[in-house]
Amino acid sequence: MSDDGPTPPLPPNPYGAQQPPPPPPPGPSAPQASQPMPTPPPGGNLASPTSSSKGFFGALFDFSFTHFVTPMIVKAVYVLATVGLGLGWLVFLIAGFSENAGLGLVVLVLGPIAVVIYLALVRMTLEFYLAIVRMSEDIHKRLPG
Repeated sequence: MSDDGPTPPLPPNPYGAQQPPPPPPPGPSAPQASQPMPTPPPGGNLASPTSSSKGFFGALFDFSFTHFVTPMIVKAVYVLATVGLGLGWLVFLIAGFSENAGLGLVVLVLGPIAVVIYLALVRMTLEFYLAIVRMSEDIHKRLPG
């Protein structure tokens, strides 16, 4: 290869070059030692003021849908699902042993595994619903007006 001189510059990126963001300006937005950072309340905030300010029945019959009932009932639904799955396993266990001992032993060994799997699915579904409601509340708080 021959050296014909400096290489020509590359053509500009047709999609636009991305510039790095400028550094934040020093000023009142930077945390200072004299201003303490706000801390969340102990135990976290499961229900925001938007969801619990009217109470359960107030939020349930809020036809404008400005208050959410989901954060208030998630714990109760999870407890009911846990109790229901446990009782269902006991019913299958009793039915299995009343049929024959082999089936009862299968339900005794494999039943708790199925209960844990279903309980995990219920938990993930409830967490998904609660996350969607929390995002909606956060967006609602940040919107102007």
